[in-house]
Amino acid sequence: MAKNIAVSDDVYELLSRLKLPNESFSDVIRRLAKKPRLGEIAGSKTVTKEQWAKVKEIFTRQEQYDIRRKKSLLEEIR
Repeated sequence: MAKNIAVSDDVYELLSRLKLPNESFSDVIRRLAKKPRLGEIAGSKTVTKEQWAKVKEIFTRQEQYDIRRKKSLLEEIR
């Protein structure tokens, strides 16, 4: 059974940006809720040094992408 929930406008915008093509808002929330948080696994020895290095690499690539995206959006505004 479906339930209705209310979210603030800023949360709606965040969810909209995270929404993938053909994905419902329920799917977005489900996907985000299933992601383990770093605090939940810290100290549990469930992540190897190699895995952590890969995570850091992904974070670095994401930061670089974010910088390029911001520059692109600023250029569009100008």
